[in-house]
Amino acid sequence: MGTQGVAKSAGEATTAGFEYIFPAIRGIQAGREYYVSMCPLRLIPKIFLFDEDELAPEVRAQRVLNKGRIPALTRYILDNPNDYVFSALTASVDGVMRFEGVSDQGPGMRVGQLRIPMASRFLINDGQHRRAAIEAALRENQALGDETIAVVFFYDSGLERSQQLFADLNRHAVRPARSIGVLYDHRDELSQLTKLLALKCPVFRNYVEMEASTLSARSRKLCTLSALYTATTALLRGLELNADQVQRIAWEFWEAIDELIPEWAEVRNKTLSAAEVRKQFLHTHGIALHAFGRLGNTLLHQSLDPKVWKPRLAPLRQIDWSRNSSVWEGRAVIGGRVSKNHQNVVLTVNYLSRHLGLELSPEEQHAEDAYQRGER
Repeated sequence: MGTQGVAKSAGEATTAGFEYIFPAIRGIQAGREYYVSMCPLRLIPKIFLFDEDELAPEVRAQRVLNKGRIPALTRYILDNPNDYVFSALTASVDGVMRFEGVSDQGPGMRVGQLRIPMASRFLINDGQHRRAAIEAALRENQALGDETIAVVFFYDSGLERSQQLFADLNRHAVRPARSIGVLYDHRDELSQLTKLLALKCPVFRNYVEMEASTLSARSRKLCTLSALYTATTALLRGLELNADQVQRIAWEFWEAIDELIPEWAEVRNKTLSAAEVRKQFLHTHGIALHAFGRLGNTLLHQSLDPKVWKPRLAPLRQIDWSRNSSVWEGRAVIGGRVSKNHQNVVLTVNYLSRHLGLELSPEEQHAEDAYQRGER
């Protein structure tokens, strides 16, 4: 996370002889000692400070802080004070760390106190955004200051070593598939709703990939949980509904879409395979599901009465959903491959909106005008 710690200054003289004392465990990696400790949250912003914002990348040991990530992390802490989880920070220390074990032999050699001079400089190699979020959360809830976070301390062996440490810590980091993030999220109401649809709704039951966010060519699933989540989120965005209405409307909407796409039923009836449908048609791909959600959202903002919005979806039955249809080239398919970027979602929505007699928003009209001019 962070990037730089307590800067050495004239104040160094006043901290001479004073130390931070941390309860710690001593370990060895690659022949080097390191220490694992617990730091009170209130101490984190005080000893891990930023001073690299103006430095060039080659003389920094960290990436620049992405301030756009901080509000979400901060809200995560504040909204979940009883069950938030943060992994350890990793820091390099350029001072002389002194470890005192509780005994001179046996297991006690590895457990004790870590003493670090207050004049030392602390560089965070991993966890800069967590550190910034902790600082922001403390401003709103000072009671969090007595809680702790694990910190792994390494000796600072210079800029090159610190840069290598950052590279090594992030080299094999793999972001989990978005689908499994939705599957395991028990706080987000839309995640809960999407799981319910995937597991219980007749349209999707047994045909949603719950873990991976991409489907193999031979997969027996029609879509991924992450694609269904994105589509259902788009469907319900901005609507003032209670929990019962949310579930009922989402369920009814996807059943209404299902009635207009016969291939989905053919997969459930085993007359078509899911792999064949995905290969030949566009309507199970994430871009189409997202477009369905956006279309439904427009209709629901006009009326929540299913007797009003359901009939207006009827023209979708006449759409040529074949992936090789010329109508999709440049809209949803680029060079034979389905594209999921925002611009292509908008262009797909535009095509469907035109068939439903819906007006385009300014953003949609701008994208459509560019498409018609050939600016793809």
